[in-house]
Amino acid sequence: MVEMVRAAVQTGPRQIEMREFPRPVIGPDDGLMRVEANGICGSDVEIYRGHMGMNPNPFIPGHEPMGIIEELGERAAERWGVQVGDRVALEVIVPCRACEDCLTGNYQACRFRKYGHGVTGIEVSPSLWGGFAEYLYISPNSVVHKIDKNLPAEIAAMYNPLGAGVRWAVDLGEVGLGDTMLVLGSGQRGLAAVIAAKAAGAGQVIVTGLESDAHKLAIARELGADHTLTVGGEDAPDTADAVMELTGGRGVDVALDLTPMAGGPITDALKSVRHGGRVVLAGLKGQREIPLVTDLIINRAITVKGAFGVDATANKKAIALLESGRFPLEKLHTHTFGLDDVGLAIETLAGETEDKSAIHVSVHPSFA
Repeated sequence: MVEMVRAAVQTGPRQIEMREFPRPVIGPDDGLMRVEANGICGSDVEIYRGHMGMNPNPFIPGHEPMGIIEELGERAAERWGVQVGDRVALEVIVPCRACEDCLTGNYQACRFRKYGHGVTGIEVSPSLWGGFAEYLYISPNSVVHKIDKNLPAEIAAMYNPLGAGVRWAVDLGEVGLGDTMLVLGSGQRGLAAVIAAKAAGAGQVIVTGLESDAHKLAIARELGADHTLTVGGEDAPDTADAVMELTGGRGVDVALDLTPMAGGPITDALKSVRHGGRVVLAGLKGQREIPLVTDLIINRAITVKGAFGVDATANKKAIALLESGRFPLEKLHTHTFGLDDVGLAIETLAGETEDKSAIHVSVHPSFA
């Protein structure tokens, strides 16, 4: 049995150190997962850069962990409905499961949660809270989802971005049969929103991206997007004008802003929806002050929703989509890295390396 566990620890902006920690001792209510893969998302990039949300103490990043249960307490097995050898995915939030919000299904709002996967400091025993590690501690209150072991690890690791697409497009955006949707941003979660919307019966899906996103827009079309728009260039058309032309002047039913650190797409979303339409904001802006024309919201009677992460309902739907094999998800995965290259993996997703082709990037601790 492995006595020490290797993990990548973030100690500051752009600072990753390899360290070893004692293998946790598992009791009747918790478990231990051997990490197969951990996906990287845009928030990992901003946390790595130090732009937002970084724990002031050293911590093990990785909030999209997926792997095989190696040890499991008897009560934990009964509570989660899993056993040793099962493949599972974990949610970032570890709720208290006892407060009013938790008991009424609103566990993401839990005010008493103390821990989270990929965000908790290593000073909190047993330190192994993040997915950039060989093994991950499953605490008694963790939210666990079972995933088919026959899926390739890099596909199974997409449960979180696909869950985001499901929640933001379908659960919050309420996209349904025949609806039109604009997705601002063609990253992995934008592409996941295309998949979710088409699975829900959306009639017309429009996706935007920069000139550098041409390969992503091509995949968006393969996944079912009806139109793609290149934005941001000098000769690029106004986004809202282009959307109105594509929708016969009506506007879309739903617009999702998934762009990081940019305020313009919020206005584009508000201008692109029909009267009474819905706008879902999911692209984090790093606490920047973003100009907002509230008259657009009032005069168009727009419903605006903030999208905080992925909940259990969306994750379950996403995992069912993963397991269905209905969509060519292998087209989204572009890069696999080992544990020693966590920094490079994040920089690759961020487009900071010579290779600009990244869409879905994952870290696999066993990958050499």
